[in-house]
Amino acid sequence: MDPKHKLLMYRGPRLFVESELSLGQVINLHRDQSRYLLNVMRRGNGDQIRVFNGTDGEWLASLIQTGRDKAALKLDLRVRIQKQTNGPWLAFSMIKRGPTELIVEKATELGVSKLLPVRTSRSNSDRINIERLVRIAVEASEQSERLDVPKIREPVSLPDLISNWPNERILIVGDETGCSPPILESLNSYSSNSYGLLIGPEGGFTSDELDGFSHIPFVRKISLGPRILRAETAAIAGLVLAQAKIGDFSAARGSED
Repeated sequence: MDPKHKLLMYRGPRLFVESELSLGQVINLHRDQSRYLLNVMRRGNGDQIRVFNGTDGEWLASLIQTGRDKAALKLDLRVRIQKQTNGPWLAFSMIKRGPTELIVEKATELGVSKLLPVRTSRSNSDRINIERLVRIAVEASEQSERLDVPKIREPVSLPDLISNWPNERILIVGDETGCSPPILESLNSYSSNSYGLLIGPEGGFTSDELDGFSHIPFVRKISLGPRILRAETAAIAGLVLAQAKIGDFSAARGSED
């Protein structure tokens, strides 16, 4: 059977692993993954599991139970080849834990390649649990059929974000004042997924922050509609609109194989 057809027919567990992947390799799973497969998914010896590591494509593997809560995987067949991706970046003002976790999960599902927490004047949180957010991103990548996991950076100040931003990647900034053009109008002449979206905190950016954006060549201030959106809603809505505009939603599942 063609590997792609075999993949599309398969609906079993899918895991992200950090090991290199090659034919015949045996990967020892850590305890949480072993327990998930053995006790939650009720899988046993010989059952097939999909694995990916962000660099070597996706593989079908056979489960080997090595103990009560221990398991390994033997790689049998590569079903998808890794392709270079350059997804959008999402920068967002630091907010409370629950909304932040929602942003990470949904941004991962929507194809973001980098997540950048930012300290702004009205940020209502000054701490972030990177380790937990990475776990959320991994789970979202496993569920959404991605072949990679977005990078999550340590928080930076807004001036540091701007000073280190690559000039060739436009930065779309959500403007709650209603004085900027709608996002779809702003992106009319842009078709590359090499863009970034910056979402402010509850209460929006300060007037000084918004004025500062006006003098930066790679920044485009945009409106996300007539209503004031919560930060997490704005992040999701902005990504959906931008991804649809540049054509990300035009491809069917499996077309990246």
